[in-house]
Amino acid sequence: MTQTVSPVNVTPTRTLDVELRQVSKLFEGEPAVDAIDLQVQQGEFFSILGPSGCGKTTTLRLIAGFEQPTQGAVLIQGRHMEWVPPYQRSVNTVFQSYALFNHLTVWDNIAFGLRIKGLAKPQMKRRVAEALKLVKMEAFARRYPKQLSGGQRQRVALARALVNRPAVMLLDEPLGALDLKLRKEMQVELSNLHQKLGITFVMVTHDQEEALSLSDRIAVMQSGKIAQVGSPSDIYEFPKNPFVADFIGDTNLLQGQVDYLDCRVMRVKTQTGLTVLVQRAADPQTLKQVVVSIRPEKIHLSTASPSELGNCYSGFVKHKMYMGTHLHCQVQLDNGDCLTVMQPNRVGNPLEVETRVYVHWLPTDCMALAD
Repeated sequence: MTQTVSPVNVTPTRTLDVELRQVSKLFEGEPAVDAIDLQVQQGEFFSILGPSGCGKTTTLRLIAGFEQPTQGAVLIQGRHMEWVPPYQRSVNTVFQSYALFNHLTVWDNIAFGLRIKGLAKPQMKRRVAEALKLVKMEAFARRYPKQLSGGQRQRVALARALVNRPAVMLLDEPLGALDLKLRKEMQVELSNLHQKLGITFVMVTHDQEEALSLSDRIAVMQSGKIAQVGSPSDIYEFPKNPFVADFIGDTNLLQGQVDYLDCRVMRVKTQTGLTVLVQRAADPQTLKQVVVSIRPEKIHLSTASPSELGNCYSGFVKHKMYMGTHLHCQVQLDNGDCLTVMQPNRVGNPLEVETRVYVHWLPTDCMALAD
């Protein structure tokens, strides 16, 4: 039986647009969402990021009202949402599939929700015109969805949600069906819309770059739980565990044991015999078994031995991919480890496969995480 926290036990938080308190959702006895707490501030662009099956879409559906929590409390603008249906919540959802009515014109698709609410025709015409202008689709008002491109259909879906003037916009993989170039363009459009409107956006995505570029804050989910919440820079630069470090962008992970520790530096002996110096660690006094994380762009490559002190190892270029702005290299070290390195694309770059190189980085450019 579904159990929820009674409204009398919940003290509303007025500065938040969305709040989840110890929310769980079970399907056939298995937790899709497992006792999570989330707070989304007014006017924030908040992303829920994670791999397939981590519970992020279920979390969005709980906020929208398409699912009811097995336990816990969902609040929107301080109001408890226990058994409040989706159409009575001050939210609107934009789906990856757009969910437009193919038999209705763009204008009628956008007006649909206002008609259901019984809005007077003069107001409805004004609101639809405003929404069309907002997404730059005025010239397409009389077309049908099948006559539009993917990006245009996504704009119509956004307008249909915005015309109802929700307090919270819920975006479920909104750009997932678009090709790469169009997705980049729509990311800019989404960011501009958010800044212009000032309303709260909550977006679900598995695209790390999308979340990093658009969000004020990100919640990373893993197996139904919240692994970390923070700003994009906090999530990327200071991951709390190896899962977050590995999922957000690219990283190199080296397992090892703390060999030496003082107030300035930690020395880690890896399982493959490397000695790595680290100056960034979460709660270093308690760490013994660790995973050292080094981002590929923090690693430098050179054909001559570097002069600065730090971590330096010799090897050879095992694989190289030309990416336009940079070279994506796999370097095999003399001990057998392989490291991924992002090398800026410079004229006259001599790096070729089998080239002998040194990889090096400062102790401040890597981080020790609890294993």
